[in-house]
Amino acid sequence: MRYFRLPVLFLLSAIPLLAQVAPEGPASEKAQKSYKEALEDLRKHRTAFALDAFKKADKQDEGRCLACQKKMIQYGLELHEWKTAQTAADEMVAEAQGDKSVALAHFEVGIVLLSEGRDKHKEELFTRAHDEFTKSLAAFANFPDAMLADGKALAQLKQDAAAKAQFEKYVHLKPVGEPERRRALRYITEPELARARMAPPFAIDTLDGQHISMDDMTGKVVLIDFWATWCGPCRKAMPHIREIVKKFQGQPLVVLSVSLDSNEQKWREFISKNGMTWLHYRDGGSSGSIANLFGVKAIPHTFTIDSDGVLQDEHIGDASIEGQLKKLVARAQELQSPQQPLR
Repeated sequence: MRYFRLPVLFLLSAIPLLAQVAPEGPASEKAQKSYKEALEDLRKHRTAFALDAFKKADKQDEGRCLACQKKMIQYGLELHEWKTAQTAADEMVAEAQGDKSVALAHFEVGIVLLSEGRDKHKEELFTRAHDEFTKSLAAFANFPDAMLADGKALAQLKQDAAAKAQFEKYVHLKPVGEPERRRALRYITEPELARARMAPPFAIDTLDGQHISMDDMTGKVVLIDFWATWCGPCRKAMPHIREIVKKFQGQPLVVLSVSLDSNEQKWREFISKNGMTWLHYRDGGSSGSIANLFGVKAIPHTFTIDSDGVLQDEHIGDASIEGQLKKLVARAQELQSPQQPLR
């Protein structure tokens, strides 16, 4: 089953440094009840119902429920409910007090517009997003996430020099080795990547002790497989992953299996018993950081990423992906220097 949907996660892979802790919920009693219903819907993975309940709670609280608004933006983006996300972000602007709150509110509006622009391919939305990020930085100049997002908006507008300047400002404010900083360095030299549907940046320590990041694997095709030992369809699909590893051995393809297992010992034993000799990482559950970055809601779930780090395809369930991998690997081999060793 092909399930290509990663339109906004590239924007949301880092929590803004100015983010404030939202209150527990709305003030009015009716709104509190609706808010609790929304949280219960989330627990049951009924995201659309939860979003409606958050909207209801916010309305009952006269548009002053910051906790509701944050949820409306989060799940509005996830479900492509742009109007809902925009309404919540506009309410945040109206209620914002203090430079940091104003900066964060305009940042949220910009994120909604940039995400919608990516989805609808509308230049006007990118222009409006840039205007919002400009307001955000005017309120609080030392806001790196707004700089990064503004660089992406400017890149979409083909204003590469201005985009590069924002990426450079961001890089100067972030620590060396931070995954998003490494990605920004690539945007500086390759601004076209800021317009692409890039796989989210991350850095992990694999089961065999390797420290790798998404951008470490530039030049190689990457297949990321989200799974768990308790998942029946995942166990059935595992021989297919093993075949892919064997078929492409020695070629510029990295296979990384990311487990949502909470039991580390069981995970280790399963890998050893089944001869799974490729790279492994345990995310620890559906709330794990990498699963969140990639928006994983069901497993098995695979993502195919080209040698530039651009997401090319994704599937829920087992799928025939060898043809796509073969093409991407062939391209990677063409671009690869003869002297460049395979890791």
